[in-house]
Amino acid sequence: MCATKNTQSVALSDANLAILPKDIPRPKYDRKKLRPGIVHIGVGNFHRAHQAWYLHHLMQNGRAHDWAIIGAGVRSYDTAMRTRLLAQDCLTTLIQISARGASAEVVGSMVDYLPIQDDCSALIQKMADPAIRIVSLTVTEGGYFIAPTDGGFEVGHPDIQHDVAHPETPRTAFGAIVAALKLRRQSGVDPFTVLSCDNLRGNGAIARQTVVSLAGQSDPDLADWISAHCSFPNSMVDCIVPTTGPSELAMVQELGIEDAAPVTHESYRQWVIEDDFCAGRPELEEAGAILTDDVHNYEAMKIRILNAGHQVLANVGELLSVDTIAQCMAHPLISEFFHKVEHEEIVPYVAPVPDMSPADYAELIASRFSNPEIRDTTRRVAFDGSSRHPEFILPILKDALAANGSVKGLALVEALWARMCAGTRDDGSHIQDNDPIWPHLSVVAKASEFNPMKWLEQRQIYGNLAVDPVFASAFCHWLELIWNEGSASAVEVYLGHAKTTQGEDKV
Repeated sequence: MCATKNTQSVALSDANLAILPKDIPRPKYDRKKLRPGIVHIGVGNFHRAHQAWYLHHLMQNGRAHDWAIIGAGVRSYDTAMRTRLLAQDCLTTLIQISARGASAEVVGSMVDYLPIQDDCSALIQKMADPAIRIVSLTVTEGGYFIAPTDGGFEVGHPDIQHDVAHPETPRTAFGAIVAALKLRRQSGVDPFTVLSCDNLRGNGAIARQTVVSLAGQSDPDLADWISAHCSFPNSMVDCIVPTTGPSELAMVQELGIEDAAPVTHESYRQWVIEDDFCAGRPELEEAGAILTDDVHNYEAMKIRILNAGHQVLANVGELLSVDTIAQCMAHPLISEFFHKVEHEEIVPYVAPVPDMSPADYAELIASRFSNPEIRDTTRRVAFDGSSRHPEFILPILKDALAANGSVKGLALVEALWARMCAGTRDDGSHIQDNDPIWPHLSVVAKASEFNPMKWLEQRQIYGNLAVDPVFASAFCHWLELIWNEGSASAVEVYLGHAKTTQGEDKV
């Protein structure tokens, strides 16, 4: 259903639901009668277009009315989102963008948003409430305190050290989870399920590692209780959800709604979840989620082909001043680079899932990335490369090296990321800080202009890959070429359209 443009708009609120434009679906259920069952930490656009959408559609069909969502956050920047959502009764306008046009709906599955506090006290108390049976998270790939060297728990992180020393007044989401589980245990209340919705392979196992390890630092008995009784299902989430900017705000106004936090998203959406919930769950399969005991292959396919594919596009897109992912796919050189890397160096290391081969999924992803109506910026996709490259790109590199496969394209992807972190595009324009450790990355990237191995010596990122002669040689070749002749020239050489002027191609 395509929504029509309106010259006047209605402020989004419970009181105004009945007078919203008639062609925009809105909650049919009585939101005042919803009862919370989920606390979600990290209320960004993705959560509202994905998990909140599934719950909303269950509620529209008369189900899950005791599974309403309470939003939460642990960082100061979450305060702005909380303010915007509370002002509109935690309602969100979702705008689906497709080649057929835009359609909108108002989602009402979130009913409150907890205060953002330094000691997380409101969050801890709410999670200790027996009514809460699931605590879900979207805290980004870098938010799980994974040690870069061995994938274990990063106990030395300053925030973790704070939570170990002050377990009753934590500053991290996981410290708050541990504190709430301790209160539930003391009160004789069963634990809740911790459901990660972040793009991590084995995200449930990683969430378990973080929670149990953190608890064990101050209360080993509690850690044992959590390990024995709490569940941490693995899951795979998939939907392209751009950042909200001026054009999205204008779009929702044109539809006749005043919404300070609208969300645009593509028409494709998938959620695959391990069916392991210690305190019950909503009937998510009735809204289209896939409940299975084997998430691994779905997860690996999505993370390797979509998330790694995003990194293939975003870094070179930034360097060549291409603003969006769709524009990258329309750029002949970048698009050919993407297809070659995907099919020759990523797809061979992905297993099929029911009804979908890796090659077919790669073509599906190419089509989704090419949608010009989805303004997903290269900047957003390139954000936090220090977490995304180790999670999305480097595991494929390791598999390819173990199989004696080509790593030319993936090594070039890493070299392009290194060049991007120097902070300037090929045309000399400035790239704003775009990583939690950007100042460090920028210093190393600039030093790597004269010694490419300086980049690989970041062992917290590359580990033993830094001393692999095949990868290191290819990386150094590409980075030297990029600095000397430009990013486009390096991609041309990789594609076989040009030869390097530096002498024989070593890769």
